[in-house]
Amino acid sequence: MLTLNGITVRLGGRTILDGATAAIPPRARAGLIGRNGAGKSTLVRVIAGMLEPDDGSADMPKDSRLGYIAQEAPAGSASPFDTVLAADIERAALMEEAETCVDPDRIGELHERLNAIDAHTAPARAAKILAGLGFDEEMQHRALDAYSGGWRMRVALAALLFSQPDVLLLDEPSNHLDLEAVIWLEDFLKSYRGTIIVVSHERDFLNNVVDHIVHLERGKLTLYPGGYDAFERQRAERVAQLEAARANQEAQRAKLQDYIARNSARASTAKQAQSRAKALAKMQPIAAMADDPSLSFGFPDPTELRPPLITLDMATVGYDETPILKRLNLRLDPDDRIALLGRNGNGKTTLARLLAAQLSPMEGEMTASGKMKVGYFTQYQVEELDHADTPLDHMTRQMPDHKPAAVRAQLGRFGFNADKATTKVGKLSGGERARLALALITRDAPHLLILDEPTNHLDVDSREALIQALNAYSGAVLLVSHDRHMLEMTADRLVLVDDGTAKEFDGSIDDYIAFILSSGSSAKGGGDAGSKVSKKDQRKANAAARERFKELSKRVKAIESRMDKLTKERSAIDRALFDPASADASLAQLTASDLMKRRAELEPRIEAIEAEWLEANEALEADRNEAA
Repeated sequence: MLTLNGITVRLGGRTILDGATAAIPPRARAGLIGRNGAGKSTLVRVIAGMLEPDDGSADMPKDSRLGYIAQEAPAGSASPFDTVLAADIERAALMEEAETCVDPDRIGELHERLNAIDAHTAPARAAKILAGLGFDEEMQHRALDAYSGGWRMRVALAALLFSQPDVLLLDEPSNHLDLEAVIWLEDFLKSYRGTIIVVSHERDFLNNVVDHIVHLERGKLTLYPGGYDAFERQRAERVAQLEAARANQEAQRAKLQDYIARNSARASTAKQAQSRAKALAKMQPIAAMADDPSLSFGFPDPTELRPPLITLDMATVGYDETPILKRLNLRLDPDDRIALLGRNGNGKTTLARLLAAQLSPMEGEMTASGKMKVGYFTQYQVEELDHADTPLDHMTRQMPDHKPAAVRAQLGRFGFNADKATTKVGKLSGGERARLALALITRDAPHLLILDEPTNHLDVDSREALIQALNAYSGAVLLVSHDRHMLEMTADRLVLVDDGTAKEFDGSIDDYIAFILSSGSSAKGGGDAGSKVSKKDQRKANAAARERFKELSKRVKAIESRMDKLTKERSAIDRALFDPASADASLAQLTASDLMKRRAELEPRIEAIEAEWLEANEALEADRNEAA
């Protein structure tokens, strides 16, 4: 068990963690979630022993091995394969000693220990992990220095997974991965035998991997059973109860204040008024759920243009006379919502840059509407913001012909109020910088938004707000993202970038995931995805999988319906306890004792049905894996 005991951390005079306490069960897969800036990475660093808390401790069983990825990516002339193998320090030391040892007894001990730790299968395990994260055989043996920082971080992740620590700490592990590698990582983590603490903002990743949610809010921790969807339901109930309690308290406060105001001056009631004044002073206020400006996204609607916006006709695009994509035939209309699928390195960004007119076709034709404006978001824009300037400075430079009110209005669309608009960019969180970059690229109401991994710095709630804003936006959207939930909620068309070209994918995101798993392409370095499975065979496999899922899905929905009925009944009881005047007629006549008794009877039924729901969802996942 990993126990977090009253951890308090203060940084720069601000309390980040305030007595954070939680007990993570053995071998639990816990998702650590919270708003941007809540202190998740700070807590992970405390658990990893990289930061000494001002108070409290993170305790785990003696001799437990803890694994955590350092911020600096590995580099040098060593290959990814050798780097991963070296991560098992004991194996590396034993193998080195065995090569030079001449003592027969010691040689026997060495080989006995090597067999015990399954050392001879290590090369195959290392290669499998690297393949799952996108390294084909040739890539596994290049020098690390030949790779970008993102790919080297994949090597760091592979080395960490290969070392198999008892407690595995992962801070946003999917940020450097494509969708295919994320799917592989999910499957790997679901069978991991140690304890996992993972910081993630991806709803589907959390639902598919974790069995507990650790919610960090206002420096405190709350442990919830289940995945993210289960957390959301339980959290909504807690918020409803909190709001009901706050409303009841405000009513009580108003009554006390009214009594004190009317009776303090009367000699006959002054004593009672004084007593109520003391009660009022002791009443601890229940805070309302504060509005969060980081949930604000507002894309200005463009002027109408006649379709098509862009047409590609047998176009070829690449760099330095080297083609990357050929035979491109694609049409974008003003109301299109397109998601680009495919492994990193297959050319998704190249295609995005072509459509943004940052690259020109080497061959073929690209026709674009002359009045079309394009807003193109990349992570580079976030990184290149001037830290010494404010959002207002950045926006004023980009809108030189606009009045100050218009500049501030555009910032306001993205949650930058008067204070935030004049805060130095260097003091903004990663999510706030991403919002600023989005505000900048949409300042002139573009007809086409091209978003390349827009969610990397956004928490779950901010991602939901972005999804809503995209769905309300009247222009066209081209999206590159490994966040499946965002793709499912925003994309109407899927385009697979693979094998040197881009083609429409016939199916849904779930079909694409099934396609990846069934074809085994998630374990390849790209290039031949889909070449060994015909569309006809894939459609048959998908249809069979959907039929198998149908009965289990019906069961899950039936369980959810029963769960919803019971939780609504519990919420009604809570309302009757907090505010009898608003109680349902059937509960209004019951005493507080009777209400508490009925609530106590409900709790084990709700716990049982939640366990049944988790079991049913695991059965769905097992059926899916079997189909793959």
